[in-house]
Amino acid sequence: MSSVPKNKNELEQAINSIFHKLLMDYRQIPEELSREIGVEGNVKGTLISVCDTVAYLIGWGQLVLKWHSLKTQGKHVDFPESGYKWNELGLLAESFHRKYQDWSYEALLTELESTTEQVLLLISNSSDDELYGVAWYEKWTLGRMIQFNTSSPMKNMRTKVRRFSREFT
Repeated sequence: MSSVPKNKNELEQAINSIFHKLLMDYRQIPEELSREIGVEGNVKGTLISVCDTVAYLIGWGQLVLKWHSLKTQGKHVDFPESGYKWNELGLLAESFHRKYQDWSYEALLTELESTTEQVLLLISNSSDDELYGVAWYEKWTLGRMIQFNTSSPMKNMRTKVRRFSREFT
């Protein structure tokens, strides 16, 4: 399989393979370390907690679902999110951290599982053509937009979480 999914099957495989590895890594981090600041953040030079990394992945997964829902209803979509521009993704990441800051580690992991299942269901209910046959946002297909905001950041976060785990556990 190529590093960039080119069809529905490859996209499902890309998400499933990284998600299950990432979840195993998260499950090995004790709850008492989950709020410890020590994971490289999305903004250069910042450090965040393991919980913040989960919030980040939930936030992007939920945005993918929101974009798809709005577009399916023929409604306008503010990409990437209302009040944020593509050059303000650090601020958007911080908004995800704030949104989920009071959630327990276990609740965050459950929400990440649920969000990922919803994204996989969206993929499952879409045809190859809907995912990769037509431009969906500017020049990007729906499949690429899903990958950019699910499996790609999951791979990135897994590297950071594993580094944290080696240092703190």
